[in-house]
Amino acid sequence: MAKNNQVCEHHHHSIVPILAILVAISFLLEAQGYLTSDAVRIIWPILLGVGGMVRLVEDRCDCC
Repeated sequence: MAKNNQVCEHHHHSIVPILAILVAISFLLEAQGYLTSDAVRIIWPILLGVGGMVRLVEDRCDCC
């Protein structure tokens, strides 16, 4: 949430939640038989790593 009840318009705040949703979708697709277990074992660590790297290198905006 932004300071002074303003909504932050910086897109970097939505990257990690989007990656979490993609991880959940990959597990759901595996459960439904659309993805193999091998594919999911490759996908979710990549998404988790990307999320971690984004958090490490993102610049702090004025709202943080």
